[in-house]
Amino acid sequence: MVDYIVVGLGLAGIAFCETLRKNDKTFVVFNDRSQTSSRVAGGLYNPVILKRFTLSWRADEQLPVATDFYTQLEQFLNVKFDKKLNVLRKFASIEEQNLWFEAADKAKLKPFLDTKLVNNENVGLKVPFQFGKVLETGRLDTKFLFDSYENWLEEESKLYADTFNYNELKIEQDFVGYKDIKAKHVVFTEGYGMMQNPYFNYLPMQGSKGEYIVIESKGLNESNVIKSSIFLIPLGNDLYKVGATYHRKDKDNITTEEAKNELLKKLDTLLDSSYKVVDHVAGMRPTVKDRRPLLGQHPKYDNLWLLNGFGSHGITIAPWAATSLYNRIEKEIPLLAEMNIARFIED
Repeated sequence: MVDYIVVGLGLAGIAFCETLRKNDKTFVVFNDRSQTSSRVAGGLYNPVILKRFTLSWRADEQLPVATDFYTQLEQFLNVKFDKKLNVLRKFASIEEQNLWFEAADKAKLKPFLDTKLVNNENVGLKVPFQFGKVLETGRLDTKFLFDSYENWLEEESKLYADTFNYNELKIEQDFVGYKDIKAKHVVFTEGYGMMQNPYFNYLPMQGSKGEYIVIESKGLNESNVIKSSIFLIPLGNDLYKVGATYHRKDKDNITTEEAKNELLKKLDTLLDSSYKVVDHVAGMRPTVKDRRPLLGQHPKYDNLWLLNGFGSHGITIAPWAATSLYNRIEKEIPLLAEMNIARFIED
C-alpha cells in the first residue's frame, strides 16, 4: 500500500510528487511521455501578460512559491536548471511606452515593471522604440529538469514508464487497486491527455497547440529574452528558441509548415541578423475554457483527484496549485472556487 499513485509527469506531476516527498508520503508515478507540452515549451516564467501589460492570474501569489520550489528542487537533485534572464518587451510605438508607464504605476504590477526604459544596443535587432524590462523573470531548462527528476524516480523504484490503463483501475471505498499496487489516492496530472481519461474527460478542456522553432544565429549575440509578437529565447551556443503559435483546431503534437512560416514571418520583423532553422517542435497546452486550472475531487469517486489545466503558465502555477490540492486532500482545506472542478457539473 502506498499513499498515492500519480499519473503523468509534466510540471503538475513533478510539483505534486515533490509536495508528497516533502510531507513523507509514499507514491509511485506512471508516465509514458505521450504529452509533450511541458518538455517543448519555452520554459519562461514571467508574471506579466506582455500583450496587455496586465498581471497573470494570481501571479503575485504564485511566483514566490515557485521560486522557492525550484531552488529547493535544484538543491535536492544537485543540478542547475533555473537561469535568471531579463525579459525585454519591444515597444511598437510611443503609445505603447506610455501604456507601460501607466501599468507600472499599478500596485500589483510595480514590482515587475522597470520604469527605466532600455535602449537597444544589438545591431541584429530591429527596435526603433526601446524596450521595457520585466523583473523577476527567467527560464527553466524543462527537459533537463524532467530528465533529472525521472532519473531520481527510477533510482527510488517509483517510476513506471507505462501507459496507465484506466480499465485496470479498481476503486474501493478506502483504497484503489491498480495491477499489483494499492493506494489511498490517485492524482491525475496528465495535461491534455486528460481528454482520454474516462473519469475526468467531461471537463471543458479546449487545448491549444503550440509550436516553436529553434534557430542558430552566429551574429546575434543576444543574452536577454526578447518579446515582440513572438518570444526570442537564448539557449546558449548561438541557439534561440522562437515561439509560440496558438492553434485550437489541431489536437496533435505534429509540427506544421503553416506554423513554421507564421513564426518566421514574425521573426523577420524583429531580426536584422542571418539565421537558420535547426529544430521545430510542437505540443498541446492544457488550456481550459474559462482560463483557470482544474483541481479537485471526482464527483463520484472520493479517492480520484485532478491537477491540471495550467495552460501556458505551468511553471508558476504548478507548485502553488500542487500545495493547494495536497492541503485539500490531507487537511481538508477548501480549494479556491475559481479553480475547483466542482464549478463544472457533469452531465
